[in-house]
Amino acid sequence: MSLRDYFYINKSDRRIILALLLLGMVAFVAVGVLDEDVPAETPSSANAKWRGGASQTQKAEPYYQVEAHRVERFPFDPNTADSTQLLRLGLQPWQVRNIYRYRASGGIYRSKTDFARLYGLTVKQYRELEPFIRISSDYQPASTLVAHDDGAQRDTLRYTAKLHEGETVSLNLLDTAALQRVPGIGSYYARRIVAYGQRLGGYASVKQLNEIDDLPADVQKYLQVTGDSHIRRLSINHLSLNELRRHPYINYYQARAIIDYRRQHGTITDLQQLSLLPDFPPEAIARLRPYISYQ
Repeated sequence: MSLRDYFYINKSDRRIILALLLLGMVAFVAVGVLDEDVPAETPSSANAKWRGGASQTQKAEPYYQVEAHRVERFPFDPNTADSTQLLRLGLQPWQVRNIYRYRASGGIYRSKTDFARLYGLTVKQYRELEPFIRISSDYQPASTLVAHDDGAQRDTLRYTAKLHEGETVSLNLLDTAALQRVPGIGSYYARRIVAYGQRLGGYASVKQLNEIDDLPADVQKYLQVTGDSHIRRLSINHLSLNELRRHPYINYYQARAIIDYRRQHGTITDLQQLSLLPDFPPEAIARLRPYISYQ
């Protein structure tokens, strides 16, 4: 239709034609906008369509098919299993690292429940792995090697037969093993009793055990001191100051007083000669007397 013909059309028809033209222009613009939103087809998308098959009803296959990690179940020792085995069991890499760190720090899994303490291990994982945990006997406590005898006979090296009520033993003739037969005395007190007796030069009385801190007083009824032949005596007229002060009953000032007395008055024939000195009260002389020799 030419422009000349357009003016010969009546007014009503011209409106219809104008409306159709406007509608066509709108449709044209809309198609252009939609085409811009649709992404261009890439070679990879084209390949995907091609791999989808000739039929539109078939689903397009992925480019690569990755096989999922397969979890296996087999007996294992958490103390010796390597990372490959632990990963095959379904543990995560960070859980495997925690196991390695625990073992590197000296940790040992001694039971199945010890493995349950693994940081990050879930209840489900532990229940699935528990039937397959095998702890080697090499990692069990060494005490399990000792057989327990429930009979009347007991190992005398591990169990010391105690004295009965009314039985006594000589205090100066006992070593640490014999002292442990006394009720109330174990290895600790036995060592202290022997060590103090050596410092004294032997016990002159059972009451001297009161000088050992915290020693139970009840032990004295099982001990006795017979004679003084086992006492080592101090030569008060010949020992030096340092030699005298080594005895528990002579301190530095008393040792110096003895040396000064010998220098001023000569030989000491009786401890009573020292009673006039302020460092030797009657009780000090009494407890020192059994350990003094005047030769």
